[in-house]
Amino acid sequence: MDLKDLFLTPFYLALFYGLAFAVRKRFTNALTKKYFIPALSVKFLGAISLGLIYQFYYGGGDTFNYYTHVKIVYQAFSDSPALGLKLIFGPAVYDPLTIKYTGQMYWYDSATEYFVVRVAAFFALLCFNTYSIIGLFFAALSFSGMWAMYLTFLRIYPLAYKKLAIAVFFLPSVFFWGSGLLKDSLCMGALGWVFYGFYHALIERKSIPTALTLGGIGIYVLISVKVYILLSFMPPALLWVFNENNQRIKSASVRLFLKPLFLLVGLGSAYFGATNLTAGDERFDVDKIGERTKITQEYLSTYVSSGSSYNIGQLDGSIGSIVKVAPQAIIVSLYRPFLFEANNPVMLLSALEATLFIYLTISLFYRTGISKGLRLIAARPILLFSFLFCLIFAVGVGVNSGNFGTLVRYKIPLMPFYLAALYIMQSMAQTRSRPKTGTTVQLNKARKFGSLATTE
Repeated sequence: MDLKDLFLTPFYLALFYGLAFAVRKRFTNALTKKYFIPALSVKFLGAISLGLIYQFYYGGGDTFNYYTHVKIVYQAFSDSPALGLKLIFGPAVYDPLTIKYTGQMYWYDSATEYFVVRVAAFFALLCFNTYSIIGLFFAALSFSGMWAMYLTFLRIYPLAYKKLAIAVFFLPSVFFWGSGLLKDSLCMGALGWVFYGFYHALIERKSIPTALTLGGIGIYVLISVKVYILLSFMPPALLWVFNENNQRIKSASVRLFLKPLFLLVGLGSAYFGATNLTAGDERFDVDKIGERTKITQEYLSTYVSSGSSYNIGQLDGSIGSIVKVAPQAIIVSLYRPFLFEANNPVMLLSALEATLFIYLTISLFYRTGISKGLRLIAARPILLFSFLFCLIFAVGVGVNSGNFGTLVRYKIPLMPFYLAALYIMQSMAQTRSRPKTGTTVQLNKARKFGSLATTE
């Protein structure tokens, strides 16, 4: 970052906030209005902090590697707008007209990284190629999807609207790593759109055109950047659809008869989607996932550990070895690093969040009992979906990381869902433990809020 960032960023921040205040009424109601600007503000804080920490603490990193590529595309646009637009929107193939620029770009042949470059380069055209402002654009894009995620959670369980805001917006790791010029910002926004679209189109069946459009955009972004997030989302999401629709069948005998059929259809659809989405992809092909996991884990734990590596067991490249270490992978993804394992400020933040997860999990199951807690999860499809998604995703990132430095970034998609599920369970347990008069008040409040939950 340079003087251009210092002088232009306040001006663009004013524009962003002006737009945010202008649209806030459209996307909020009496109870969610107070979270809109603070939630956007922490995203902006995360985007700017990310750049500062990478520049002055790490001395470089992925975010500046992306920006180096963006500068090349911006220079091409300055030389010839047609060439610049071709680099942003055209296929990433050899072209003698653009070789002068593409020859300088290490990630030109890497589809996922270059997708981020394309998005960033488009924003660069709108802000004179200013790094910090590109980061603000990424933060705003991420915020749009996460606000959709928040509205979806409220639609399902409005009573916990205060704590759900904490789960979605105010976890430090999520708004830090999921806001700046990185893949993670695009993925967090896209995951929110997919969650919103999936619920409204397939479960609630309202605002279907909008839901399909936003969900489709989210799916496209996840396939382009981190398809494994979508692969983790699909199986529990399809089970969620089955559970919601199964509960709407009035006849108990019909529900019992259709349950195994729908379950098989859901699992088959998930497997078909997973295998077809990744077919031929060297990194994510289902047939090669065990081998790639072993290679990735060994590389990250051996060469970029920086004293923060962890060991969950031996991987030999087979699916069986992944299943064997799955429990350790879940623990490391959800509940580590422990406080005594933190050896730098970034790890300390992650350790504090992990400690919060441990405390809430233990206190919740202590209050309800393990058997009652599990029955509570099974009784609410949103809880079953959220925990299954978190467990599947935790296994994936836990076995693929090998060190806490990368894990803290990899695991942020599961964090809002895990904490939101805990808060929903906590609210349900508190409501059930109150006397009847208190419960009636809460139910009336839920009905009142239900009519205000969204402004669609």
